[in-house]
Formats: sequence, C-alpha cells, structure tokens
Amino acid sequence: MSEPEERRGRRRRSIFDLFDDLFSELEEELNELERSFRIGLAPLDKSEFGKPIVYGFRIEIGPDGIPKIYEFGNVKRSGRGRPKVIVSEELEPLVDIYEEEDKIRVVLEMPGVDENKIKVEALDDRHIVVEGSNHDRKYKKEIELPTEVDVDSAEAVYKNGVLEIRLKKKKESKKGKIIRVVKEH
Repeated sequence: MSEPEERRGRRRRSIFDLFDDLFSELEEELNELERSFRIGLAPLDKSEFGKPIVYGFRIEIGPDGIPKIYEFGNVKRSGRGRPKVIVSEELEPLVDIYEEEDKIRVVLEMPGVDENKIKVEALDDRHIVVEGSNHDRKYKKEIELPTEVDVDSAEAVYKNGVLEIRLKKKKESKKGKIIRVVKEH
C-alpha cells in the first residue's frame, strides 16, 4: 500500500462522511423495498395501510470528539449483515439526557399522551423504561443512564407533551476499609 493510501485509511472521518454513509444506506434499503414490492416478495399486509412511518435522528458529538447518532421513531433495523427495516406500532421517543453535578435529567418528547397513561420503571440503578399510550399512539424506550442513580429519589413531571425524569446520582462510597493494627503480646 502506498503512503498516500495508507494516510487516507487512517484519516479521521468527518461528520459529512457519516451523513453520506447514512443516506446511501437508506437509499439502498428503499430501493430494495421497492424491488421486492415489484416482484411480489413482500406483499403489504392490509393492516399496515394507514400506519404512519416516523423516523428521525440526532447527532451528538461527545467530549472525545466521536459523533454518536441516536435514532427515534417507529422504524427499526433488524438482523445482522444486511439490515431489514421493521415498522413498529410503538414509537421510540426523542430522548435527551443531561448529566449535572448531583443529578441526571432525562427529557422525552411524548406528545398526545395523557399523564395517567405513562409508566416509568427503574430496572436497576442504570436503566429505566418509559412507556406511554393513548388510543392512537404508543411510545416505549429503554434508557441507559450514564451513571448509577438513587431510584428512590426519582421524580417524573409531564407537561405539554414533554416528560422530564429527575434522578439523584448515587453518592460514591469508599470501597476500602481501614483496618486497625494492634500489637500482639
């Protein structure tokens, strides 16, 4: 391999390269779906007509400089190798996680749901599941928190289609223990 080719292989990818890859992959998946409809391999189930298809993403660049892509909506990828697109009845809400000095705030967009139809469950110190439904909308999201939290301190507030969950971080306890030394007689 020549030196310029080797440098190109090692160069850091820009955010625009990631967008190009994402859109190329989406275009391939749509073309494959269209081909399968034409030749009759994937007939439409009549129950699928009229269901909205929602897909979105946001890109966040972490402190390490590496971009992370978070997807939301009811379109999921399935399988290894060539991904298959699955349209689910449940929407995955857009989620933002804010880590503050002593607490974690999780904000989810869940418009059109009554607050009495929202369920927030802590699976353990680092994972929560949020579910909400109304007659025509269903939301579900499992969220991994960036640090351990005190689940007993959790509060959830829902206003204008936005759910905010506040959790206090666990206090770091000392792992070690001082052992007293005594003189043997």
